[in-house]
Amino acid sequence: MAELPSLVEDLALILVVAGFVTLLFKKLKQPLVLGYIVAGFLVSPHMPYLMSVVDKSDIQTWADIGVIFLLFALGLDFSVKKILKMGSSPIVAASTIIACMMTLGMIVGYCFGWKKMDCIFLGGMLAMSSTTIIYKAFSDMGLTQRSFAATVMSVLILEDILAIVMMVMLSTLARDASPNGMQILVSVAKIGFFLVLWFVIGLFAIPLILRSVRKFLNSETLLIVSLGLCCLMAVLSTQVGFSAAFGAFVMGSILAETIEADKIIRLVDPVKNLFGAVFFVSVGMLVDPQVLIDYALPILFLVLTILIGQALFGTLGYLLGGQTLKNAMRCGFSMAQIGEFAFIIASLGLSLHVISDYLYPVVVAVSVITTFLTPYMIRAAEPMYNFLIKHLPKRWVRRLTHIQDNDSGENAASESQWKSLLKSMLVNTLIYGILSSAVIALMFSIVLPICRKFSVEWTGSHWAGNAVCGLLTVAFISPFLRAIVMKRNHSEAFKALWTDRRINRLPLIATGVVRVIVAVSFIFYICNYLTRFQNALMIAIAFGILTLIILSRRLKKRSIKLERLFVQNLRSREIEAQVHGRKKPLFADHLIDRDIHIANIEVPEDSSWAGKTLQSLRLRNRFGVHVSSILRGSVRINIPNGGTIVFPEDKLQVIGNDEQLTAFSTAVKSELIPEDIHIEEREMKLRCFKLSSTSPFIGKTLKESGIRDQYNCMVVGVDEGQKNLTLITPSRCLQAGDVLWIVGEEHNLETIQALG
Repeated sequence: MAELPSLVEDLALILVVAGFVTLLFKKLKQPLVLGYIVAGFLVSPHMPYLMSVVDKSDIQTWADIGVIFLLFALGLDFSVKKILKMGSSPIVAASTIIACMMTLGMIVGYCFGWKKMDCIFLGGMLAMSSTTIIYKAFSDMGLTQRSFAATVMSVLILEDILAIVMMVMLSTLARDASPNGMQILVSVAKIGFFLVLWFVIGLFAIPLILRSVRKFLNSETLLIVSLGLCCLMAVLSTQVGFSAAFGAFVMGSILAETIEADKIIRLVDPVKNLFGAVFFVSVGMLVDPQVLIDYALPILFLVLTILIGQALFGTLGYLLGGQTLKNAMRCGFSMAQIGEFAFIIASLGLSLHVISDYLYPVVVAVSVITTFLTPYMIRAAEPMYNFLIKHLPKRWVRRLTHIQDNDSGENAASESQWKSLLKSMLVNTLIYGILSSAVIALMFSIVLPICRKFSVEWTGSHWAGNAVCGLLTVAFISPFLRAIVMKRNHSEAFKALWTDRRINRLPLIATGVVRVIVAVSFIFYICNYLTRFQNALMIAIAFGILTLIILSRRLKKRSIKLERLFVQNLRSREIEAQVHGRKKPLFADHLIDRDIHIANIEVPEDSSWAGKTLQSLRLRNRFGVHVSSILRGSVRINIPNGGTIVFPEDKLQVIGNDEQLTAFSTAVKSELIPEDIHIEEREMKLRCFKLSSTSPFIGKTLKESGIRDQYNCMVVGVDEGQKNLTLITPSRCLQAGDVLWIVGEEHNLETIQALG
């Protein structure tokens, strides 16, 4: 008999051990990530008493695929619109925490005399808190409905995004042992360029493709298409010098804006769980007990660094982001651990051969310890807050516990309009500038050599080919250049500032001049690259071409059409949610200012509330909350009355403060119908009975016989020798010799049979 390949044997060993260990960790209410790591340690060569993996290189390949799918799934949960709506507060908090923790991690590494690259990668690992572990801790402690929990999750989303950028930066640092500041800036610009380019092009092309083939997309084809796009972007990412994981994240974030996003998330989740499990098991396989013993002191110091550093700098970051001291401390203390991104960054360092072998198991040990301490850190936030309130000067306390907003009046309104206008102009110029640059790069690298080849064959020179390529390039980028110059000139903010004060007109004209110069620069570059004209003549030609572009009505319509298509694709998921009633109400964001907020809470399928009316549940009296809406499938029931019945899997939109919503959420999850431990004994069976002359059912109708009400059984029909059973009419009396087919539970059927 043929032997199984070592890959199959190793995979079987990993999944079996991981299955048993994660069941144990589930029972102990610990994060499954830790269970995978323990399973990896058990199947590693460092555990000689058990079977170990044969070929680690194959497992590493699967682990690399796991990282790709993990970040693809992360991208599916990411929303550009959601990030933009967060405002500056989470950005300030996330940037402060990452910068401070990364610096602190590098300092600790230098204190132990570790190599420069080890210290840099260590700083990156310590800067990233674990979204998975924090969410699990909040769920276990019943804190998911607290307002500070939502603040933490918004910052964690930004941290995940910055972690992707950090991975690209660390890859750049690893390839060049001594990069200068200019190289780092070029790398950052390159990341931004490709992010915007891929995202904009992706949002133009992919929704159109999915929309055109939507009628052919069932679950199987949608899964294959999604994973195919993920792998395609991973390949493109590696071709331009980034990691495959970075490309997978970008594709996930593009698909996150499509109507199919929710379905893709459900379909990809099992794939992500499988390969993610293999990745975390591979993390545990690298844990060497001897390394943990030799580096016990650094592990202890790193644990203290995370606990104290996050408590201090996390609180500081949230304070700078506009949170009160109490909320800031709750948020900061919650983030005192490292998790999945620390492992991914460590794997990156190992794959690039730039970090020492001991660093990986050290970071894993630190992650395990800080994960176990996470619930205790969350609970410690409030006592520490109470301690500080008692010992800090009262003037400090007043400032730290009240957030004031002094922006008011006419000047503030004017500043807000300027800020909004300049921001939109900058974003507009940046996006269309990147698109123009991408078109020029593609035309000059692909189309120009072809044009020159044919030009030389037909005319003997490059001039004709240069002219054709130049005209095509200008034609392709002309809608983008027109958008750079004209976009936002007719916006409400521009008109208001122009008519409000004369002093505003000169700066507004200046913004137009700057945008004209940017647009002319693109045309000037094309002319300069393809011709030998003098600079003055080329500038004049560039201005002339730009003038024609601005005056062209056809280009205006084309530019508006492209922009509307992009906006439609960007808002398609949001529009679909509005149509099906799943969008959060507009007033929800204003409730936070009044110490109350709105939460979506799902009714479990085995809830004892199911089938009861809101009036009978007395939710307002018991918890002090208000149910504003019920989302049932694709239907939204707004302002339900007391007679509205609650169904399983209803999503209740509930308004209340932290304590009220926490109590309500706990009650929903705990008030369940008890599990029937004898469910197997209640199997329904179908039996045939012939009524004897002594049967108590003789001469009675079905209702009078009590077969349904008294014995909990149902008569399906009478067997009269026909192909189908004959239904019994309500007025028909049962007679001796009738052959009844009855369905019911075993013990009830036996009772009827005993009666004859």
